Amino acid sequence: MNLKIPKEQDVVEEALLILEQKLPPSKLALLLSRWQSDQGDYLKTRDELFKCETVESLATDILEFEARRASSQQAET
Repeated sequence: MNLKIPKEQDVVEEALLILEQKLPPSKLALLLSRWQSDQGDYLKTRDELFKCETVESLATDILEFEARRASSQQAET
């Protein structure tokens, strides 16, 4: 039986993608700042994560996230 162990970076990237889909950007940034407080350079990580973002694109993402969340909550009731 062969056990395939994923690379740590692959796991981190997958986790970030999931968190990015489930959390609003402000909460994701707060979480990342906590995780990175003792290691690495959060500013570099932040710049890498949001390198293709603008204030407008983040605002759009937030509005879309909130609309999806509201729709999901309505579907649950």
